[in-house]
Amino acid sequence: MEWILKPWPWYIGGPLIALTMFVLLWVGKTFGMSSNLRTLCSIGGAGKMSDFFRFDWKSQRWNLLVMVGVGIGGFIASNFLSHDQAPDLNPDTIAQLQKYGIDSAGETYLPTELYGMDAFSEPSTLLLLLIGGFLVGFGARYAGGCTSGHSISGISNLQLPSLIATIGFFIGGLIMVHLIFPFIF
Repeated sequence: MEWILKPWPWYIGGPLIALTMFVLLWVGKTFGMSSNLRTLCSIGGAGKMSDFFRFDWKSQRWNLLVMVGVGIGGFIASNFLSHDQAPDLNPDTIAQLQKYGIDSAGETYLPTELYGMDAFSEPSTLLLLLIGGFLVGFGARYAGGCTSGHSISGISNLQLPSLIATIGFFIGGLIMVHLIFPFIF
């Protein structure tokens, strides 16, 4: 039972993702999480306000189940299948993060300074979350999908726009971590 509490290695997770994508391609479906936001807005009646939300949302019910499954699976994994999963970070990375005031680096899976409940009591953190959420939502819509949609589904469909979007996601992540993050902390 000990094996189930450890992260699965790439040679198990990777083929499972590939198998999932093969099945989706076989049945003519494409995968992406941000498309669920459009579906949820359509269910909520946003189609009365904008043509973008006016579509047959019932055809996307399967993807809503994927979204629910991700939430349930994440809850089960973090509460019942995880045990002391602090990442093994390079000491230089830990020292760099400690310079930014993240003292829990290497001790917990997620830094409590960023993801603990105390972080939500700071107005500056709430503002960053709101701005970040807006930018992620806008970026996903502007790019025609999110990282999972482009990087997993789009690239497996050999779509050049998905490859370009994925390269953009990585460049944006590098800019954030190396140029913007040091100014925030």
